[in-house]
Amino acid sequence: MALSLPIDPAATALLRSSPLALLLGMMLDQQIAMEVAFSSPYELQQRLGHDLDARELATFDPDALTEIFARRPVLHRFPRANAKRAQELCRVLVEKYDGDASRLWSDAKTGAELVARVGELPGFGKQKSQIFVALLAKQFDVQPEGWREATGVYGEEGSYRSVADISTEGSLAKVREYKKAIKAAAKTDADG
Repeated sequence: MALSLPIDPAATALLRSSPLALLLGMMLDQQIAMEVAFSSPYELQQRLGHDLDARELATFDPDALTEIFARRPVLHRFPRANAKRAQELCRVLVEKYDGDASRLWSDAKTGAELVARVGELPGFGKQKSQIFVALLAKQFDVQPEGWREATGVYGEEGSYRSVADISTEGSLAKVREYKKAIKAAAKTDADG
């Protein structure tokens, strides 16, 4: 499989080549369209004028970073909060992984360890951590022992629940159908 979102091909290429961009895209994937979230690392790189670097972002002037996130088109509908979260994420990467996002997963021995590591990052709860590890496993061949069990339903083969399962236009449509059904069920339960 190869991650295939309906976004600029250059943004897709960055997600495939930059572990930090992929991690930032996943972090931003909440309360906005998936396409915006995963395009934003490329847009951030363009605004900075050079490759993304965790060390630089960790020490970036917070107000300047917020301004970059808030520039139209905004990188997230909540630019201040997400600029701060991105900076905190990069600080964790610097402190624990020498600024190398790929070490988050390359050093993990098991799927459970990897889910736990991802869960320590700002903006990553249990579900998002499982989705990210499933994305790494299904689309980037990062498959530590026990990754399917550690990722729960997101690791299931042939499932269409998250970005981890999007490799074609058809799979994107199936993921959207699944998410729509989940929202409808939640609304019915709330109204119930």
